[in-house]
Amino acid sequence: MFAKTKFSSVWAAPGAAGTSFGGQKVAALLIDKDEALRMSAEEALARELTQRGMQGVAAYRLVPKELIGKPDEAKGFFERAGVQGVVAMRVVNDEKRREYQPATWSSGYYSSFWNYYGYGWAAVYDPGYTRDTRIISVETLIFSVPKNTLLWAGLSTSDNPKSAQEVVGDTVKEAVKELREQGLARTAKP
Repeated sequence: MFAKTKFSSVWAAPGAAGTSFGGQKVAALLIDKDEALRMSAEEALARELTQRGMQGVAAYRLVPKELIGKPDEAKGFFERAGVQGVVAMRVVNDEKRREYQPATWSSGYYSSFWNYYGYGWAAVYDPGYTRDTRIISVETLIFSVPKNTLLWAGLSTSDNPKSAQEVVGDTVKEAVKELREQGLARTAKP
């Protein structure tokens, strides 16, 4: 069963709420080696940002893929494009946990041998079970490009997702919701 993505911890820089990306260009960045996942996630995040009053743009559209991992070279592409903010996401943990529920005996009375003897024949044995849970954690960071400053950070977890796309999609929605709650996605004033 898939549990909704939720942020387990968040941090906002002092004064971050005074910064708004409303009406401004904000790059969507997924740091991942899976190019198809990165492109689809960045497009989804860019759409969500645009729907909330920002000019969302996928980072893969700004920076050539051979330069995306080189900060000194990528920086110029963001600056020339007039990017004011970046929402960066990265999977930081993907683990499987096995939960074991041990076997149990349940019976009538254990207070005396004869009570036990009579009811013991009706004892029920529950063999227990194991359950595997996949947990994916994603860090989401929001930066001001002109100030080169971290404004907001959050760590989200998803239990038993069907796919990486599902985790990223759900995290995108939650991250944009957090942007709005922190005041970073206020609508631009005319």
